Amino acid sequence: MNNWSPSSVYLALLHHPVKNKNGETIASAVTNLDLHDLSRLAKTYGVTAVYVITPLTDQQALVRKIISHWQDGWGATYNPKRREALNLIRIAENLESAIDEIRTLNPAQLVRTIATGAAENSRAMPFDLLRQKMASETGAYLLVLGTAWGLTDEVMAASDFLLSPIRGHTSYNHLSVRAAAAIILDRVLGME
Repeated sequence: MNNWSPSSVYLALLHHPVKNKNGETIASAVTNLDLHDLSRLAKTYGVTAVYVITPLTDQQALVRKIISHWQDGWGATYNPKRREALNLIRIAENLESAIDEIRTLNPAQLVRTIATGAAENSRAMPFDLLRQKMASETGAYLLVLGTAWGLTDEVMAASDFLLSPIRGHTSYNHLSVRAAAAIILDRVLGME
């Protein structure tokens, strides 16, 4: 059993700045499935909030429309559990504004960012070490997941910690962000 409060853990789904397959910085599109699956995952593991980060106003409007359907519209009565999970979604224009909001919610705590990705990095820490760190140090932790082809080098460099890539039994390593988030949260916050 974990001996730290999962209420200090947040999730960020970054849509900008992320990379395309050529390594160029882009803004990716929000997907309906990511919102549903990540909010349900966060609710299951006791994550405080899921920040959907995009500077694109049309994408922010899309997130609001999807959430509204399940919080205020027909979906709210059709599936109250989905409504409960989607209450965890927050919209932020950039990563810094999400971190600022977390600081406001946790004024006495240090906010640490943890970048995730599929590429090897000499700074990367194994899952068990992050789990130990979170159990022994107070503070708020923001797990940052990238869409498209992952987080930019600048986001990785600015993060407090980098998490080791998820490895299977083959050299193939291109999981969906939803699958990666599920594995990460289970390894870091799951019951032993």
